[in-house]
Amino acid sequence: MAKHNQTGQIGEKIAAAYLVENGYTILASNYRYHRAEIDIIAQKSTVLIFVEVKTRTTTRHGFPEEAITPKKVDLFLLAAEEFIYQLNWQHDIRFDIIAISGGDHLPYEIHHIEDAFH
Repeated sequence: MAKHNQTGQIGEKIAAAYLVENGYTILASNYRYHRAEIDIIAQKSTVLIFVEVKTRTTTRHGFPEEAITPKKVDLFLLAAEEFIYQLNWQHDIRFDIIAISGGDHLPYEIHHIEDAFH
């Protein structure tokens, strides 16, 4: 497995643990719809939260959240729409980013951006 894939998987595990520690329930991980993927789908109270996780070992080339392109957002929203439809969700939703930097002998830093896009 490529190093960047391993970094991504580690970041997703860290993000899921962070969410659980903060009172969220994980409903799905790596949800796919056609070419789109949502890293984590969680719930807190009556809010359904779709989470994009971005992990970087260094911020030398920018912060992790800066790597989310408009095309990625469009695909993300498409997959979220399908999940909402399949679940017949009738309550609030939110789109978050969890940006994680660190690793390779550095402590991980978690930056949770709530309601990151619409």
